[in-house]
Amino acid sequence: MDYQSELHRYQQMIEQALNGCFSDRPAHAALYDAMRYSLLAGGKRIRPVLTLAFCKAAGGREENALPLALAIEMVHTYSLIHDDLPSMDNDDLRRGRPTNHKVYGEDTAILAGDALQSAAFARILSAPELSPQRRAEAALVLARAAGEDGMVAGQILDMEGERRALNVEEIGHMNALKTGCLLEAACVMGVIAAGGSEAQQKAARDYAAAVGLAFQVRDDVLDVTSTSAEMGKTVGKDEQQNKSTYVSLLGLEKCHEVIAQQTALARRALENMGLETDFIYALADDLAGRDH
Repeated sequence: MDYQSELHRYQQMIEQALNGCFSDRPAHAALYDAMRYSLLAGGKRIRPVLTLAFCKAAGGREENALPLALAIEMVHTYSLIHDDLPSMDNDDLRRGRPTNHKVYGEDTAILAGDALQSAAFARILSAPELSPQRRAEAALVLARAAGEDGMVAGQILDMEGERRALNVEEIGHMNALKTGCLLEAACVMGVIAAGGSEAQQKAARDYAAAVGLAFQVRDDVLDVTSTSAEMGKTVGKDEQQNKSTYVSLLGLEKCHEVIAQQTALARRALENMGLETDFIYALADDLAGRDH
């Protein structure tokens, strides 16, 4: 398997499908423009790639999982639009471009995020190649991952963490919710689309938990060692705001150890589960060593 070619193939599938979303020009075209502005802003598309890859790994057809892959990217994009707002992180740059509210205003940015969230569940619940049961199961997985006990809970904890020092366990819990839950949903929905077993779903969850921690630790490292031009977003804000991070608590050397340990755990999670693992293994290694 050529990992880079396979990754590119997945990304091309996703970009082509995303380009077809919200391309009509209704009377409320400004809303569609704002939705597409952030949805088509690029990035590695890690979450939808994971959905397609786990579907294939569990013996399914990637095309069947494509609506679920689009849905996870829509939810992720909505979260970024809202996360960047002045009342939240107040960021001006995202994926190398001005943030949504800087281009369309706060009111339209909020509504664009709201609309993307709704559209995500519409995609899942109308997925043409999946049975009603699989659609419902996937929608429930994403709803739980994105809601009050998942991503949104993580964002609340992140905001509270700006007002006091956090320890490593608290940071881990916050990031497991804010970042890990969507990664887990991406992997599990792929298995669901393939009609995979409960054991395969558990393996996907365990893989995602380990990859999610490695991903977040790497993100904290890059916030210190990279530049805004390389990352496509503002870096160094955590240190400026005296925010507790893995780097501030563990130091860079220990952070690199944690990334390696969690990447190894991700690989072990998939052993003996009847999954085609070559690409998913390579993806975990790629995320551990990413530079943006």
